[in-house]
Amino acid sequence: MKKLFLFSAFVFITLMIFGVADAYAQEKMTKEQVIWPADKIMWEEVPNTGGVKRAVLWGNPDNGASAVFYKFPAGTKFPLHYHTNAMKIVVLSGTLVYTPEGGSENKLGPGSYLSFGPLDRHLSRSGEGSECIFFVEQPGKFDMVPIEVTKK
Repeated sequence: MKKLFLFSAFVFITLMIFGVADAYAQEKMTKEQVIWPADKIMWEEVPNTGGVKRAVLWGNPDNGASAVFYKFPAGTKFPLHYHTNAMKIVVLSGTLVYTPEGGSENKLGPGSYLSFGPLDRHLSRSGEGSECIFFVEQPGKFDMVPIEVTKK
């Protein structure tokens, strides 16, 4: 009974700490006003991606949670891969083509939403003939882990 009480107390305290931390983060976000007209957004090239660019809105995708605009040039293709963290995506312009491993191709145009969990194996590319811009939010560091496909 004592162990159950101690465990329950630990869980309660942990939830309180995370709740306070989240409340602090939300309060900080509401105190700072950010206005970025589209023509003022600073794009940077993402290394080793064939010209993909990003604009970080908040956080740091290289080491933690973040929200980022990504821009895939026309013809961008990424073979089978996964990401360590979950992703929430909203397509802003062009077409993002998402194909889950073993599944059907999904052509997602402006206003489309996509969400997938960590380690979700998929292919992604821009639609034919035009660039694609989309918004991504994720709870941890951005990575792209390629999956080597062996031919039989």
